[in-house]
Amino acid sequence: MNAFAGTPTDTEKPTGWRGSREVWLDAARKALIASGVDAVKIQPLASALDISRTSFYWFFKDRNALLDALLDEWEVKNTGAFVDACAAYAETISEAILNLFVVFHDDTVFEPQLDFAIRGWAHQSDAVAKRVHLADETRLTAIRAMFERFGFEESEADVRARTVYLTQIGYISMQVQEDQAIRMARIGGYVKTFGGQIPTDSELARFHARLKFQP
Repeated sequence: MNAFAGTPTDTEKPTGWRGSREVWLDAARKALIASGVDAVKIQPLASALDISRTSFYWFFKDRNALLDALLDEWEVKNTGAFVDACAAYAETISEAILNLFVVFHDDTVFEPQLDFAIRGWAHQSDAVAKRVHLADETRLTAIRAMFERFGFEESEADVRARTVYLTQIGYISMQVQEDQAIRMARIGGYVKTFGGQIPTDSELARFHARLKFQP
């Protein structure tokens, strides 16, 4: 006799399964990325998840609550990644910039597609546009503080921070598709441009190791 007889498998759903807050939120995030905010609606999400529509209300008051949760998740993950990377330990400005570059190259830490989708949503909502603006300022403040930590004057730190950040946002907005090897080959040049110093071989080696990249 199968000891697991009668127990739902990983692909089966128990009768009356409502999902979870995380399941609904993940489905909403995927819909937002794939098709924009207009696709984030309760019934289509329920159909995609094969869950009853009423189950949604166990976890969220209404669609607006779900949308607010999406924005909160984006701020915690994507903006939080910038803040954490800029505050991470580094012995040189080159190492500090490479810490930040890890964010740009690791989708598990920072989701560029989510950032792109949120910015698209901001064109339809003044409230979302305000949150995007605040997130941009938070990220710029973190990068500026990183440069100041290594002795750059406030005005120069501000310009360098904007150069780093707006370059990355340009990558996202233009949805640049770049071979990893080509982009990695440019890293040393980017670091020199942004920080004024060429990263050492050991700094680049640690950066590559964090991303599991073999040059």
